[in-house]
Amino acid sequence: MRLVRTEDAVGCVLAHDVTEIIPGVRKGPAFRKGHVIQEEDISRLLDIGKKNLYVIEGHETMIHEDEAASRLCRICMGSGLEAGSPKEGKIELKATIDGLFVADRAALQGLNSVSEVAIASRTSGFTVRAGDKCAGMRVIPLMVDPGLLEALEEGVGKPVFSVLPFRRLPYTVITTGSEVYSGRIKDAFTPVIEEKMAFFGCQMASHMTTDDDADMTASAIRKAHADGSKLILCTGGMSVDPDDRTPSAIRDSGARVVSYGSPVLPGSMFLVAYFDDGTPVLGLPGCVMYSKRTVFDLVMPWIVCGVPVTKEWIDSLGDGGLCLDCPTCTFPACGFGKGGH
Repeated sequence: MRLVRTEDAVGCVLAHDVTEIIPGVRKGPAFRKGHVIQEEDISRLLDIGKKNLYVIEGHETMIHEDEAASRLCRICMGSGLEAGSPKEGKIELKATIDGLFVADRAALQGLNSVSEVAIASRTSGFTVRAGDKCAGMRVIPLMVDPGLLEALEEGVGKPVFSVLPFRRLPYTVITTGSEVYSGRIKDAFTPVIEEKMAFFGCQMASHMTTDDDADMTASAIRKAHADGSKLILCTGGMSVDPDDRTPSAIRDSGARVVSYGSPVLPGSMFLVAYFDDGTPVLGLPGCVMYSKRTVFDLVMPWIVCGVPVTKEWIDSLGDGGLCLDCPTCTFPACGFGKGGH
C-alpha cells in the first residue's frame, strides 16, 4: 500500500473501506475496499474528510477482484445456469431451468486447493428449480495475478457446474401381485408414483396389472417397451418371498440388470435394469408406496435426466443412505443421500 493525496487518487484502488457518517441518517461504507476511484468520487471523499487515502500499488498489472470473480465464474458455469453481477469480489450462479444440479467434485476440489480461490455449491445430485441459488464463488485477494486465472482457465477442461434438464418421459407402471390382480385390494402404489413423477413433468402413458407370474410380468414389460414407453416402473414383488417374482420377470424381459439391492434405507430391495436402447426398467420395493423418502427419490432425478445409473454409483449411496424418518420431512434440506455420488 501507499499513501496518496485524494486529488491524485483517480484510477487507484482503495486498500480500505471509507466510512461515511450522516448524523441521524446513516453510518456505513461510502466506498468499499477494492473500489477503483473515479473523478466523480473525489468531491465526496473530501466531503467525508478524506484528504489522503491508502491505495494498492502495482494494480495496473493485476486484475481487480470483481473481474477475477467473473472470470472464475465463467470457468465454472455450464448449461442451465446464469451468473449474477460481481459484488465485492463475490458472484453467484442460479439455475435457469428445472433439473438436476451436478458438480464435477474433483475439479471443484482442485480449484479450491488454490489459496486465492473459494467456491461453494449446493450438494451435487439433487433437483433444483429455475431461480434457485446453486453456487457462489470469489477470489480472496483484492487484486489477482492474471497468470493465475489464465492457468485456471487452461487447466479446467469443462464446466464445473451444470443443471441437466428434466426429460418429459412417457412411462408405464406395471403393478404386480395377486391381491391387486384379483381385485381383492385396491392399487395404492400407482397414485404415489404418479404424484412423484409429476414433480419431473412426466405423465403416465400406460398402466398394467399382473399376477404373481414371472412370464406374465415379463410379457407386460416387453409390451410397454415395444409400445414406446421410455421408462418402465414395476411395483411390488421385490422381496425374497417365494411369491415375489418381479426381479426374475425383469431379467426374463430382456432388460440387463445393473443392480439388485441398494445400500439405502428405506429401499434396499431396489432394482435397476436397462434395455439395449437405454430404456430403464426399475423394480420398486413396497417402501416407495408408504415411506416419505426412499431410494426412489435419490435415483429418479438421474434417470429422468438421462444419466446412466451404474452399480458403482448405487454402491456409493450407503454413506448418507439412511433416512431418519423425521416427523417433519425437510428433504432435500437434510443429510439423506448427501454422502454418495
